[in-house]
This record gives sequence, structure tokens and C-alpha cells, in this order.
Amino acid sequence: MGGGGSLAMTLMMVVVIGAMFFFMWRSNKKQEKQTKDMLANLQVGDEITTIGGIIGKIISIKEETCVIETSRDCTKIRILKSAVSRVDVKAEDSID
Repeated sequence: MGGGGSLAMTLMMVVVIGAMFFFMWRSNKKQEKQTKDMLANLQVGDEITTIGGIIGKIISIKEETCVIETSRDCTKIRILKSAVSRVDVKAEDSID
């Protein structure tokens, strides 16, 4: 007698959970695309922050790596491009 209500409730739960996973997947894909675009558009002169918290200016770029200068003492570190967390100041925006 009460079997129809529980079936509808189960179906509703499946739809809600499915919608939740869809929106989480879509948000993740959007963030991955933004990160990929940011890494593809790195330029010499950009001031960046790495995922480890190191702040520096890009002085050269190769296929998978880049060299950053981290202080006025010209300390240079070679890092993977994938370690770049964000671009703080674009090369064309800097006032050096």
C-alpha cells in the first residue's frame, strides 16, 4: 500500500544526488580549464606565486619548466610550470 511513495522518494533522492555530482564535476572542469589557460599564458616578466608559497618573477620559460628570480639578490630557482599557483602581476602590467 505504501510502496509507491517510497519508490518516488528513492527516485527523487537519486535525481538530487545525480544533480549534485553533475554540478561538482562541471565546477571542477571549469577550474581545470582556467588553470590550464593560466599556465599556457605564462610570460617572462610575470610575477607568480608557487603552490609552495614561493614568490618570484619569471626570467625564462621552457616546455615544462621555468626559472624564477625570488629576490633582489638574483636568487634563481627552476620550477615546474605545474607548480605555479597563480599569476600575481602580468608582465605587461608591471612597472619595472
